[in-house]
Amino acid sequence: MTRIPEEDRNVMEQAIYLPMVLTILNRDLIVINKSPFKLKQPYLDLVEETLKVIQNELSEVKRYMNKNQLKVHEIKRDDAFTMFMFLYKGYEEHHNYFNPRIRNKVQELMVYYLFKRHVAGTGKNLKAN
Repeated sequence: MTRIPEEDRNVMEQAIYLPMVLTILNRDLIVINKSPFKLKQPYLDLVEETLKVIQNELSEVKRYMNKNQLKVHEIKRDDAFTMFMFLYKGYEEHHNYFNPRIRNKVQELMVYYLFKRHVAGTGKNLKAN
């Protein structure tokens, strides 16, 4: 049983996932730059703008964590699981995450930041087109 409220745990998980998304997008920028696309700039613009949004959100997460005495540290990793230590207002908890779950969550966040956040803000229904 965890002592960490769901909202704070979600913020702490963002501190795990968002840096991973940034790492992947930065690697993708390198691939796009080296690729033989005829028109690279739209792809570069999309990824760079997405990086800025994620960096801003990660900065908000870190600010919230500092203000509320929350910390997350990776302590162990193997082929199947990664263990994180969550420090919550003086309490220490260890949480084990299944690596495919981490990958799926990072992929879900990438889909959101690259595509769905734009669609959600327009109020348009994609199926109507």
